[in-house]
Amino acid sequence: MIIVLLFGLMFTLMALGLPVALSIGLPAIGLIVTPGVFPATASLAALGQTIVQQLFSGVDSFDLLAVPLFMIAGALMETGGISRRLIDFCSSLVGWAHGGLAAAAIVASMIIAGISGSAAADTAAIGAVVIPAMIRQGYPAAFAAAVVAAGGAIGVIIPPSIPMVIFGFMTNISTSQLFAGGMLVGLLLGLSFMAVAVWISWRKGYGQRVPFRWTEVARTGRAAAWSLGAPVVVLGGILSGIVTVTEAAALAVFYALLVGTLINRELAWKDLPQLIIKSQVAAGGILFIIAMAKIFGWLLAMQQGARLLDVFVNSLSLPPTGLLLLVMALLLVVGCVMETTAALLLMVPVLALLTPQMMVDPVHFGVLVVVNLAIGMMTPPVGICLFVSCGIAGISLGKISRAVMPLVAVAMLDLLIAALWPPLTMWLPTLLYR
Repeated sequence: MIIVLLFGLMFTLMALGLPVALSIGLPAIGLIVTPGVFPATASLAALGQTIVQQLFSGVDSFDLLAVPLFMIAGALMETGGISRRLIDFCSSLVGWAHGGLAAAAIVASMIIAGISGSAAADTAAIGAVVIPAMIRQGYPAAFAAAVVAAGGAIGVIIPPSIPMVIFGFMTNISTSQLFAGGMLVGLLLGLSFMAVAVWISWRKGYGQRVPFRWTEVARTGRAAAWSLGAPVVVLGGILSGIVTVTEAAALAVFYALLVGTLINRELAWKDLPQLIIKSQVAAGGILFIIAMAKIFGWLLAMQQGARLLDVFVNSLSLPPTGLLLLVMALLLVVGCVMETTAALLLMVPVLALLTPQMMVDPVHFGVLVVVNLAIGMMTPPVGICLFVSCGIAGISLGKISRAVMPLVAVAMLDLLIAALWPPLTMWLPTLLYR
């Protein structure tokens, strides 16, 4: 009964428009201090102390320092000219093809994903440059915004990834292994998005083709050399084991600051305080959700939530593959209606308990969870990448929702491939760490 009431209150508060963190935390806190939920021997003071302890323990992790650092790196990248130079270089490589600029936007998104770890930051950094350029070339605004939103969603799959950092923290799984597991899946998604974008552009005659010139490739390549070096430094450091994830996040900040101020010279020192404040407000929101989710999860554990889930799963009598596909379908639905961090924090503690029944490696499951939630970022009604692209393109959510559907369909196909073919996610982690 308490569990039903807990989830019911949470969804009610979300529907009323209350911030996600409060929608998660307030029902849990209210039920904890409600007489009759816990034995009478538990005093109100003791329960209050438990709430405070859970709040602090929820964010008391060195690994979580990577979240605000990657957010700063994304803000510096967006302002420091890194994204524009990457797009110019990618466009010089594929601009000769039908839908060349759309393909270039996705390639640039994949490269920038190796710096920031944030889908919203990637979408903003690429969209601010490429959406106006695509519209000038004759692409419909809705299609341009949809391509950028899909490319931005890759930002949480290709490492470094903030959701993977959070998943690793919650499950005590190596974040480096999760990063390695996301590489090939992110590459598959990027290639799939490029294929769909080029095919639609060819069929409908979108865009303008530009002649391929080696001189232009060389010119844009020289200009983007330092920008291209960022993901090499960050990912190379993580995957080689030279630096931890948190240290890599600090390295990303330093590198983006160096390139933006001294190399590209598009980032002014006077802009830094505002950039830091803006990025840390966003990071603070994520960490506050994590803290509140800790209280929610603690109450769920006290009410035997794991045991009830086990009983329910056993009653279904599904084979391992069937259970895995059911969990993936559930996460797809949740990702469409719930903010990514909140969905991750609420669902993972429960669903991670099912990995033995699903007979999947925890790293494999972690990557699948993040891919599911990444798809949620590019689907209405709460897809953050859609809202960022809509704001830049100046279009309604309905228009971009229709335009993004082919990209969502191919993303779901890629998810199915990753779920049914574990080597796609496990080959690199096994090669590097096992």
